[in-house]
Amino acid sequence: MPGWITAEFRRLGNTIRWSWAGWRAAWQSEKSLRQWSAAQIISVAFALWLPLDPAERALIIALGFVVLAAELLNTAVETVVNEISTEPREAARKAKDCASAGVALAAIAAAAAWLVLLWGMFGPE
Repeated sequence: MPGWITAEFRRLGNTIRWSWAGWRAAWQSEKSLRQWSAAQIISVAFALWLPLDPAERALIIALGFVVLAAELLNTAVETVVNEISTEPREAARKAKDCASAGVALAAIAAAAAWLVLLWGMFGPE
């Protein structure tokens, strides 16, 4: 096997290891990640149970993962900001609030998709 293929597999392995380490660290410290994960499990279960077409299922499942990704990025921002300074600073507050708003927008998008799909299924004719 050429050396560049071996190097790419090694890089992929490192990426998977580091991503898993990040997930575990966030899982241990962030209650909100655990809550959003539970919401995703429930959302996926309903998406698979309800009579949705494949594109609708894909949208619902993907948006749930977007919420989880936003929560992980929010955790990263909060961790770095807290590490840099423990003193209240306007820039720190703004960074943390913006990261939190990103999670909220992702969650609103996921909720909106569910509402539109459910309205189409169960709403007035």
